[in-house]
This record gives sequence, C-alpha cells and structure tokens, in this order.
Amino acid sequence: MFDLIQQWFIDNNISTSTADLLASLTIVLGLIIISLILTRILKFILKKWITKVISQTETKWDDILLQHRVFKRGAALLPGILIAVTAYLIPQWKQQLQQLAYIYSLVMSFALINSLLDASVSIYQTFEISKERPIKGYIQVAKIVFFIVAGILIISSLLNQSPLGILTGLGAMSAVILLVFKDTLLGFIASLQMAMNDMVRIGDWIEMPEYDADGDVIDITVNTVKVQNWDKTITTIPTYSLISDSFKNWRGMSESGGRRIKRALYIDMTSVLFCDQQLLDRFNSIRLLKPYLDMKRKEIQEYNQTLNLDPEDMINGRHLTNLGTLRAYIIEYLRNHPKINKEMTLLVRQLAPTPNGLPIELYTFSADQEWANFESIQSDIFDHLLAILPEFNLRVFQNPSGHDMKTFSGGHTQN
Repeated sequence: MFDLIQQWFIDNNISTSTADLLASLTIVLGLIIISLILTRILKFILKKWITKVISQTETKWDDILLQHRVFKRGAALLPGILIAVTAYLIPQWKQQLQQLAYIYSLVMSFALINSLLDASVSIYQTFEISKERPIKGYIQVAKIVFFIVAGILIISSLLNQSPLGILTGLGAMSAVILLVFKDTLLGFIASLQMAMNDMVRIGDWIEMPEYDADGDVIDITVNTVKVQNWDKTITTIPTYSLISDSFKNWRGMSESGGRRIKRALYIDMTSVLFCDQQLLDRFNSIRLLKPYLDMKRKEIQEYNQTLNLDPEDMINGRHLTNLGTLRAYIIEYLRNHPKINKEMTLLVRQLAPTPNGLPIELYTFSADQEWANFESIQSDIFDHLLAILPEFNLRVFQNPSGHDMKTFSGGHTQN
C-alpha cells in the first residue's frame, strides 16, 4: 500500500523524497481516522447494546462495571492495537509507530485497570463483610503500584532501555530525589489520595482553623490548595496537610438539599405553668394548634377518667402546660413553613436547664442553602417565635440590662 501511494504522488510530478513523506503521512492520517471511526462505532455498540442487556439483568455487578466505564475504557484500547498491527505499512516509521502504540496501550491499560479496581471496591461494598473488613486501602496501594510500573515501562520505552536499568538508576538516586523533592512527593501522594477518596473538589466550602481557612476551594495543585475566604482573602494550604490534619468539608450539606438550623430559645422557667381555661380558649384561636389541642384534650380526659382523677386537681391530674403547647406550635409552624425542608430532620426539643434559662432548641433544615437566604430564613423564624411568646404567657430569659435596673429602682439613679 505504501508503494502504491508513493507511486501515485510520483506520477503527479512530486519528488521521490517528498512522495515518501506524503505517503507516510497519508497512511498515518488514514490509520488515525479509521481508528477513531472504529472506536466510535464500538463505543456506540457498547452504549446501545450492552447498556440494554445490563439493564435487563438482575445482578448489580454489571451495572457497577458500566458505571465505572470499564467497557468504554476497554474499547479505547482499539486504536493502539490497530496502529501496532498496521505499522508495517510504513517501513520508515514502523518502529516509531509501534513505540507510540505501545505507550498508548500502556496508558489505556492502566486506565482500564484503574476502573476495574474501582469497580471491585464498589462490588465488594455490596457485601455485609465490607463494613468489617474494608479493602479500599489495599486497592489504593495496588493503584499506586500499577501507576509506578506503567511509568517505568513508558520511560524505558522512550529511552530504549531495560526497565531493570531504570529501576537501578532510581534506586541509586532515591536519597537525593527524596531530599530535593520531599514537598512535591508528599503533595503528589496527597493529591492521589484526595482524588481517590474524592475528599476535596474545586468549589467545595471547607473549614481548616489551623490555617484560618474558611471559604471556597478555587484551585488544587500538587503542592497547594487555594481557598478564597468569605472576606475575599486567599489562604494557601499545603496539599499534604489536608491528609495529615483534619478539616471540615461542607459539600455534604450542599448536596443534601438543606442547611441546618440549630438554635435555642431560652425560656424564663418561672413563666412555665399549667394551662387554665382562659389560656386554652386563647390557644383555640390559633389555627395551627387546633388539631393538637383536640388530640391532647381527648387523651388527657381519658387518662384522668381511667384513674378517677379530678380534672381540677393540678397535682395528681394530667394537664396541658404552656411550654408543651409552645413546642407543639413550633413543630406545626415549621412543618407549614415554605422555606423548611420537610424531607429532613425536624425536632423541637427541651434541653437541660441552665443558669440562663430553659433552652428550647430548634433542629431543622432550611430548603435554601444560600448563606444570605439561610440567615434571613433563620432570623425570620426566631423573630416570629420571640414575638409570639407572650401569647403563651412565657417570657424569654435575659440578664438584666441597664434599662431593667433603672426600672427596678423606680426610674431614679443612685449616686
């Protein structure tokens, strides 16, 4: 084929040396185009046929292999095989083409092995034993070994040397390499671990108090991770510090669909009391409380009748309290709030009393995760609750202020 193409160029009044070059380039370009076409066809077949077959099977193993792109990376080996087999068509470039095909096949083989190892971890995690005996750490070590082996084979191919010679040279220089490139090697290993464990991505909000970092990750390199803090300053963190030290990543919050509200109202305990009829009549006018009041009244009445207790007996009988009714109101208020995520945890709980009052803590999640919107939602909720406390004959606790002292003294200041 090479001779035919070369002769065609010569017949068109092109010099022999130029015809050789053009014929070689034509064949190389043709091989690349054919490889790309065949690869696209194979990937199309895999996407349509294998995906359809896998979706009809009951086992999850093949779905995991498809999810980790094992079949696509296997198909990517085709161009390397095709170029290696057809390299004889260009005698002048045969060695270079075979070397290129060898290196390409090594890279694609490593990518395929990497996908197979990831898939093996996912398959293993479907078994209960994976919770007791995880293998992810061993798989990561295997990946590093395969990466080093592939690197040595590629370098030996480029330098036309034996892999054993490369290993011997690396062994003799290992001490110097470790000393000179210590930070780079640490950062490289750390970046591999971060990538394998998906610990940090660009755009993640992270907190690392040791470095005064609290903001979005804007850049990740082998040696450093850059964080833009909320005050727009930039903090640079060594990559290996994210492996050796602890930090908080808020990505889980961003992906969950909610942002946590965890704040307490501190109630003056002297304002807690049983509900009398006047207070119950007031509560009846609150729409959100009517289902709760109907249910609790029936429950309390049945309880008192069962034990033959006097409904007017505040000590022995069972009665509603203004604090318990407030908690029921807050729960219904949050359930009906349009900016609260109803699919996530929603609690209103009473914590242990403190010298600063009785904490009634709200534990829920806003549906809007944007910082400014979240703070506005949280503030609106507590504005409403603080304003409605007097309707329950409850007082919020706070330490006496100067105004309180002036009121206690009858409005007169003392010298």
